[in-house]
Amino acid sequence: SKLTSLGQLEMTWRSRVHFHPLLVRVLHKSRLRYYGKPEKKLDMPYQAYFEVADGSGMMSMVLWNSLCPEWYNSMKVGTVLLLEQYAIKTSYPFKTQPTPGDSQMKRFATIEISLNVRDPPTKISIIPEETVKPEWGLPEVKYRFITRSELDGLPNNHSCDVIGLVTFVGRAERARKREHGEDFWLYRWAHAIDGTSDQPFILELFATSQPDVFEHIHPMTYLVCTQMRVVRDLTENPSSTIYLTTSNESQIFITGWHKGQPYTKDTKVKNFIQWTKTQSEADQMKKTVIGGYYPFPRPPNNFLKY
Repeated sequence: SKLTSLGQLEMTWRSRVHFHPLLVRVLHKSRLRYYGKPEKKLDMPYQAYFEVADGSGMMSMVLWNSLCPEWYNSMKVGTVLLLEQYAIKTSYPFKTQPTPGDSQMKRFATIEISLNVRDPPTKISIIPEETVKPEWGLPEVKYRFITRSELDGLPNNHSCDVIGLVTFVGRAERARKREHGEDFWLYRWAHAIDGTSDQPFILELFATSQPDVFEHIHPMTYLVCTQMRVVRDLTENPSSTIYLTTSNESQIFITGWHKGQPYTKDTKVKNFIQWTKTQSEADQMKKTVIGGYYPFPRPPNNFLKY
């Protein structure tokens, strides 16, 4: 069929009602958002953002309502989609922006693709990776992996991806989203090492839309976390309290989930796998810890400083 590109859409969307099909690759995926309110009678008040790209650039795509339970889990980072009968809307200005792995990629920020059950009823097809043709010009998924030795030199709020061997995982804890509110964020702390430093990555992992992964992080698993943000205490001793926290677009993977993921081709991931082959499992097992209370950042040693 006659296809259009994201670049053409941005130039012609105001003058059209019906759009030609789009062929795009998913580069980023947000957590699933529930926006239900007691007074609004919506059957499935869900929404999820994706960043999709073709040869012309990258644009946001929004999956709405009952399409979320049907499609959210199938649309992985790297998945190629054929979209027909979609709507185009002006962008929502306050949404979070992931940091693209390819800094040269053009971003179309004024409009977004809207996928709905009706008005118009979107038709979504997933194209198997083995049938994707190079002449379609779809970009590859690119990452920004860092090693633990590189972390100390990175600025606050820098976006990165990490891989490590889990040595500690804390219990799940809850924090109120808003003071006096009823909603909570669920999170847990983890440590992961990659052999490039004596220090581990300290990871604050909020529950993403992957409960099957979040609940099964345990010592000795290979953990990959994407779109993490650097948090450093810029006040006292900057190096002592540097850690990474998840963002709205973070994805988490553990042993058993890595097969077929685009990051398996990344050089730093391959280097990490080589390093793990030189390690004795029994030695590492002795150093692992699970559960318990983990106060972080740690309080000062004496009450006067506190």
